[in-house]
Amino acid sequence: MSQFQVTILGCGSAMPTTLHNPPSQLVNMNGKLFMIDCGEGTQLQMRKFKARMSKLQGLFISHLHGDHFFGLPGLVTTLSMLGRTSDLDIYAHEEIRLMLSPLLMYLGHHMQFKINLIPLNPEEHELLLEDESIRISTFPLKHRIAANGFRFEVKKSSRAYAYCSDTAYHPEIVPYIKGVNLLYHEATFAESERERAAETYHSTAREAAQIAKMAGVKKLVIGHYSSRYNEIGVLLKEAVEVFPNSELAVEGKVFEV
Repeated sequence: MSQFQVTILGCGSAMPTTLHNPPSQLVNMNGKLFMIDCGEGTQLQMRKFKARMSKLQGLFISHLHGDHFFGLPGLVTTLSMLGRTSDLDIYAHEEIRLMLSPLLMYLGHHMQFKINLIPLNPEEHELLLEDESIRISTFPLKHRIAANGFRFEVKKSSRAYAYCSDTAYHPEIVPYIKGVNLLYHEATFAESERERAAETYHSTAREAAQIAKMAGVKKLVIGHYSSRYNEIGVLLKEAVEVFPNSELAVEGKVFEV
């Protein structure tokens, strides 16, 4: 069977803690390596878990809250120091140009590779990348600012992975994630903080499980834990009550799709 794996580099949320890194994941599709989100410290996590930076083919940034992209400047700088020469595609909302332009101007005469900034449409489902073996698409989430989810598919095996973070409880995403083998859905809060989740456009663990159940996915992985939870077992308990095949995201854990 072809290779299709998701490695968790970070599964915390906006407030830094010593328990979890900010959001980031690696998706390996038949040796093609992609990154979803790039929170602060992501490149250190890649070193820790022996992921080869040189293999990165593209980055997908779900939205422009800092915990999801503050690791980009360091990663880009390191790739430059490593002598990268091949283009790097970054899929993100248009505003990221304003944030990255000063860095690229500063590094410009040192960099031997080109960064292609490819804008995401925050309103529509779109195909982002397709070749003979894989397909990657995006769809809108529901958050305080423009946010996108992603679906990764290996064509030959018909296996699929979907990433949904950050988002409020949003059943409208179900058609885009229907039947995926693995779903990552944010679960920032426990059910006792449901009002807080709604106010901040995040989800509870139970709500994530409800989405998984409605979509008929094979397995649910929850993450993006609020810093208030030193013990995240309460989140898993709430998820499995609705969707038994649920697991916690943990830094360094590799999920087979």
